[in-house]
Amino acid sequence: MHRQRVGAQGGAGWVHIRPLGLGWTGKLLDIVKGNVVMFVALAAALVTTVIVPVDRAYLGYFDFKTLACLFCVLAVVCALKEIRFFYIIAQRIVQCFRDARRSVLALVYITFIGSMLIANDMALLTFLPLGWFVLSSTKKEKYMAFTFIMQNIAANLGGMLTPFGNPQNLYLYTKFAVPDLEFMQIMAVPFALSVALITVCCLVFVKPEPLQVSDEQVSLPVGRTALYLGLFVLSIAIVFRGIPYWIGLAVIPAVLWFADREALKKVDYPLLLTFVFFFVFAGNMARIGAVQELLSGLLQKDTLLVSVVSCQFISNVPSAILLSQFTGNYQELLVGVNIGGVGTLISSLASLITFGEYTKHFPEKTGQYVKLFSAFNFGFLIILTGAMMLLR
Repeated sequence: MHRQRVGAQGGAGWVHIRPLGLGWTGKLLDIVKGNVVMFVALAAALVTTVIVPVDRAYLGYFDFKTLACLFCVLAVVCALKEIRFFYIIAQRIVQCFRDARRSVLALVYITFIGSMLIANDMALLTFLPLGWFVLSSTKKEKYMAFTFIMQNIAANLGGMLTPFGNPQNLYLYTKFAVPDLEFMQIMAVPFALSVALITVCCLVFVKPEPLQVSDEQVSLPVGRTALYLGLFVLSIAIVFRGIPYWIGLAVIPAVLWFADREALKKVDYPLLLTFVFFFVFAGNMARIGAVQELLSGLLQKDTLLVSVVSCQFISNVPSAILLSQFTGNYQELLVGVNIGGVGTLISSLASLITFGEYTKHFPEKTGQYVKLFSAFNFGFLIILTGAMMLLR
């Protein structure tokens, strides 16, 4: 970078001239930082193609129904977010409470419920800003880190109850054709325990201090709201196998193309690509003899524990895709990759979303946040894993 003198007309002084091309480098770095998991998945996929050269068998790696369902749900959720549907619902619920403890509980429960309906990462992208707004506008920033962490845990654990609540659920639900009732029965106990733990934490660590919440008035466009809710019902019907996925894949993008193209632009395409890359990675790993022997042996001994530990190192979505190639014990695999979403920062994409949102507001408190995050997450992980191992 060099400096250039500016004359009288431009205002005397020195200005910085950015070297040509640096802007593109900065943009590329921003893209990589914002999509770390996707690029890690891409790297992993590329490495395995060296061991297993590309051939016709690659086409069998992809679960097109999972990708189609995920795209449909994400697209409709983006459309609802564009009209601030979830924000309005959350705001009105929060306005019913007038102290810090009940407001934090409301924010966490909203995120919890939201993750069951719109997936964990979308719930966080929707409700973390609301948490920031409520606490910053009422001068309760001291609860910000705790609230963000509880919202993060709620998003990861709340989504476990429904097939579309977490991306790994949608994949396993589709791959193993798990019956709807059985799916919910499998996840009922860890779900109930998670609700209890989150509630106790909020009651213990947040005081019932009085606060005032802004009464900003926002109205919903009736026609578009009805249309998007109809599309949302359609996408859920596809997930539950009530309608062939190709119908949703044709109808939903076509309707949104005319109703709200911005929603289509804002779909989390990096998440979809992450799935694609991990399908390649998992498919190739399943064809390597040594890996087959190792993982099959470990999963045969303890599917639940192996899946929980795997999430801590390679995240819950890739763990579900990879480990599903080596075991038919989908009951313990489902539980493991869900409760394994808490723990390290990389155990879930949702945790990275929360970390990025918090450090955007408090970059100087990154270290404190990581310590608090680790304490609560590993506490939840140990309690939930121990309980499920005792109950099986």
